[in-house]
Amino acid sequence: MENQKSSSSLKAVIAVLAVLLVGSLVYIFKMTSDTDVVKTELKTTLTEKESVMKDLQELKSTYDAAISENTSMSDELTQERDKVVNLMNDLSKSKGDVASLAKYKTQSVALQSKMKVLMAENEGLKKQNTTLTTQRDSAVVVIGEAKKSNEALAGQNEELSKVVEKAAKLTVLNTRGSAYKLKSSGKEVATDKASRADVLKISFTIAENQVAQSGTKSYYVQVIDSKNNVLGDKKTETFGDNTLTYSFMSNVNYENKTVDVTENLRGKDFPKGTYFVNIFDKDQLVSKTSFSLK
Repeated sequence: MENQKSSSSLKAVIAVLAVLLVGSLVYIFKMTSDTDVVKTELKTTLTEKESVMKDLQELKSTYDAAISENTSMSDELTQERDKVVNLMNDLSKSKGDVASLAKYKTQSVALQSKMKVLMAENEGLKKQNTTLTTQRDSAVVVIGEAKKSNEALAGQNEELSKVVEKAAKLTVLNTRGSAYKLKSSGKEVATDKASRADVLKISFTIAENQVAQSGTKSYYVQVIDSKNNVLGDKKTETFGDNTLTYSFMSNVNYENKTVDVTENLRGKDFPKGTYFVNIFDKDQLVSKTSFSLK
């Protein structure tokens, strides 16, 4: 009887132990499974965090490259790049839990979308700038060629003006000087005697020139005697730094045809010797001659 009771108690203990063993095994299995799940989730979370960080780094590199091109959008691109950098800093400090990682992924996707819009706009501006630069360079070339052409034309015009100016210069020739004795009748008698001379007759010819401007032409006539004295009015005219003392001025009505001019210079007690006659157009000597009185 007692043996039967002991046997029953032993079986009960064994049964309890068996149940406990099974429960322990089930608990251990569940704990192991949960740990594996946690490890798997943690590994997955870390991988996704690295992936998001990689995307953000690529996004930053894209902005850095665009900013270095120094376009008109550089300020806006810099602001967006700074947002990416701040998100990278926040992500690196995060614990990597699923909730926060989801938030960072959402923000990363939003930044990537904004980047695509800005990059498209930046590329458009670059193309416009390229077109404008090409047009500007073309304009510079055209302007440069036009400038060269204008300079060449200006040079040609200057040369032409010089040619025309030179061609328009009147030629004074056949300048002569001689002495005359005035008789009481008014008749003039040529003489080569200084003691008999009452008037010096100066004559010259202005040649025909169809290019020259017609109108009154003024010439300064300078007559110098053998003692180096300027005869006549002895007036002085200033031309810039030059001064001219002359005997008289001859005003001629010129109509582009040959004109013979004769002027009289009255005097007395003319000295013997060589006389010099100089014709000036302003301060430019245009003709000269000499003659002698005995």
